[in-house]
Amino acid sequence: MLFNTNLEEIIFHRHEMVQSDELVILSGYLGPNPVSRLESLPLNSNVIYGMYGDKGIQNRLHNALVKCQVNIPQLNIYYSTVPIHSKCYIWKNKNVIEHALIGSANFSTNGLSTPYREILAETTYDTFQPLHEYVDRVMKNSILCTDIDLINSTNIPKVINVGGICQMSLLDNQGNVPLASGLNWGQGKGNVVLNDAYIAIRKEHIRSCPFLFPPKQDFTTMSIAGGRSTRHNDIVEIIWDDGMTMDGLLEGSQDENGVKYPKQISSFPSKSLMGEYFRYRLGVTSGKAVTIDDLNRYGRVTIDVSLQDEGIYYFDFSIKKP
Repeated sequence: MLFNTNLEEIIFHRHEMVQSDELVILSGYLGPNPVSRLESLPLNSNVIYGMYGDKGIQNRLHNALVKCQVNIPQLNIYYSTVPIHSKCYIWKNKNVIEHALIGSANFSTNGLSTPYREILAETTYDTFQPLHEYVDRVMKNSILCTDIDLINSTNIPKVINVGGICQMSLLDNQGNVPLASGLNWGQGKGNVVLNDAYIAIRKEHIRSCPFLFPPKQDFTTMSIAGGRSTRHNDIVEIIWDDGMTMDGLLEGSQDENGVKYPKQISSFPSKSLMGEYFRYRLGVTSGKAVTIDDLNRYGRVTIDVSLQDEGIYYFDFSIKKP
């Protein structure tokens, strides 16, 4: 069978269909949120970050993966020193492959959550032995993530940050916190929850950091909407400066030189998660409006946003020392 939707749920429930005591994941890129979810599985998990040997890894993403490694006893995360772009999901029992999926989907929220963009397909029994040999070869050229010293090592690939760092304001054009949008989106009228919030993506952000926010992708919704073409909202992962992680949504649409880009970033699946998190950081009571005084008291009115890997962002809201 071939799958192109609900890929994350397929991976996390496949062990219910086959007898297995180990899940092996080889993925070009990794996201911390699905990796952390491996704690819920009743089997050991070995995860290999394949493209480490090509690009290295951003420090914030590395720290998030190390945190998963330390906190989940039945999990081991490895970095391949040889560039590997393959995506393989293998269920073993007593070191023998019982089931496997291969395809194009990275083990990240972005890779597993976009309908129709990626695929995974079941492999046949005759592929199990060569697949076993292939993954073993990759594993022999891999390093446990906790054995990597990104600061002092001279033997790791150079990290390439193509998106740059974008400073995004939490204020409107008049220098105030919007009353019914942005951090106070939930304070407005309509189909909103009290703590709903988003961070606005302005055209100057797209111009100054053109690789940071991808253009909106068109796809046909087939029978669901009678074949109508629509623009998909990409689900991404956000790593905050204090170690908090959450899924985000690049939503809305705005035109820049004839290309459609997202207009804002919210949390997913609940838009109030971001608003609750900001209020926690700012010391504002849940449900209350955020004011310019709250931000000034905290010490900043902007967020530094950078791209850690495909579909994985780092949001820095820390207080900058003078």
